[in-house]
Amino acid sequence: MSEFDLIRQAIQDASHEQRRAANPEGSFYVGANAGSGKTHVLVNRVSRLLLRNVSPDQILCLTYTKAAASEMQTRLFNKLGDWSVMNEDQLNKELSELFGREDHRVNLADARALFAKALEIPGGLKVQTIHAFCEFILSRFPLEAELLPGFETLSDMDRVG
Repeated sequence: MSEFDLIRQAIQDASHEQRRAANPEGSFYVGANAGSGKTHVLVNRVSRLLLRNVSPDQILCLTYTKAAASEMQTRLFNKLGDWSVMNEDQLNKELSELFGREDHRVNLADARALFAKALEIPGGLKVQTIHAFCEFILSRFPLEAELLPGFETLSDMDRVG
């Protein structure tokens, strides 16, 4: 096998594994280096959930950093926005790549409507940091966490001083 064939096979294997991890049928742990496609996999996973008619307000995506949360939300909205205006052939190609097969069985009108559906949800799609999520939970249940109702978290600036 030539070096070119080995590289092509490695790319095919990686694409297959990314598609498997994007499938909402199962649970997956994804650990990989920066720039290796983790956000791509998560955006595809959320897209596939939305294509299954899971309401956007039932999806919560947690990341470690604000930058990662912003990047994920941007990519997701870009994908859904692109789908809403693509011609039929382009959209079929995108969905075939998403599912790894041409018989994706997705209603194109439903795929095109996801962008508007995601925008209409009060509070929008929830893509946030773990810290923000924990702060939300603590603010909803302060007594259970043995905190005073109406507590405020310290900002980075307050902690220094």
